[in-house]
Amino acid sequence: MRPLVALVFGGAMLGGCIPQGAPPERLARPAPVRPSRPLPPSVGNGMPAGPIVRGEMIRYATSPCGGACPVYTVTVRHDGTGTFEGQRFTAVSGARDFRVSPAQYEAFLTRLAPYRPRTGSIRTAPGTPACGPHATDMPSVEVQWDGKAGHRAFAYYFGCDRTRNPGIADALGSAPDLLPIASLIGARP
Repeated sequence: MRPLVALVFGGAMLGGCIPQGAPPERLARPAPVRPSRPLPPSVGNGMPAGPIVRGEMIRYATSPCGGACPVYTVTVRHDGTGTFEGQRFTAVSGARDFRVSPAQYEAFLTRLAPYRPRTGSIRTAPGTPACGPHATDMPSVEVQWDGKAGHRAFAYYFGCDRTRNPGIADALGSAPDLLPIASLIGARP
């Protein structure tokens, strides 16, 4: 009973929204993230993570939660173009195009690379073995990679047991901070 109570109150203390590294207004332009050690051998359900594949289009989509979590989709392409589509609780509604530098694209690609499946899709959500005990009313994110290597997808529910998935929520939740879209997303509770 105590672990369940701690999990529920822990989820409530997170504000019910996707974790972020720092408030958007305090973010400095990050340097490209380059792995200093090999990528993890597996992700989520024990499936091996794929290598960094440059040149892919990356689509990052958030889902609703039990509160006022921003719901949006951002698509970033290797040619430096991007599209933000605000849906709910964002500063901008609808589609807006933006540009990313090669360093921003590389940082975003590298941050998400450990979660790119070698093949197919991986889903970590309530009811899957990788999720375990979970908080309710939390958002999720789905990342999709499309390119010459085909289609890959990784979906993660932020209410899953973080002791089973250390670092995944922080890495996925802070990935959009590497892109110039903070003013489009707006305040995040």
